[in-house]
Amino acid sequence: MKKPAPAKSASALIDQRIRELGDWRSTTFARMRKLIHQADPEIVEEWKWMGTPVFSHGGIVCTGETYKSVVKLTFAKGASLKDPAKLFNSSLEGNTRRAIDIHEGEKIDEAALKDLIRAAVAHNLEGKSLNKPKPRTSVKTQQKKRSANST
Repeated sequence: MKKPAPAKSASALIDQRIRELGDWRSTTFARMRKLIHQADPEIVEEWKWMGTPVFSHGGIVCTGETYKSVVKLTFAKGASLKDPAKLFNSSLEGNTRRAIDIHEGEKIDEAALKDLIRAAVAHNLEGKSLNKPKPRTSVKTQQKKRSANST
C-alpha cells in the first residue's frame, strides 16, 4: 500500500504559484512577498481558502492574490491602519479590509509598504495583548469573595 505524498508547505505552494504565473504578475508578486518578509522576518506564510497565499503574524496581516490584470494585497484589518502614503486603492468602502491593487508596470512605494506591514503586525499583536483572557478564579475563591462582601 502506497503512503500518500506529504502535503506541500505553504511556502512551497506560493513558490509554485509564482512559477506558474510566468508573467509580470510573477515578478510583482515575488517582489511583494520579499518586501513583506523584509518588513517583518517573523511573518508566517499560510495557504488558505483553497489556494490563497496568506501572510500572518499574530493574525492575518494580508493576503496575496493574483488576477488577470492585478496583483492584490488585501489587508485583513486595513481600515484600522493609518495609510499616509495612500497605498490603499481598493476595497475602500468596507469597514474592515483595505487592499492595494498593483497593475502591470506600476511602481509601489516600498518603504511605505513595509511601514504598512509593520503597522498591521503591531495592530494584530496589540489586539492579542488586549484580548488576553483574565486569570480565572476558582469557585472557592468566588464563594469567599461573596461571603466577605455580604458581611
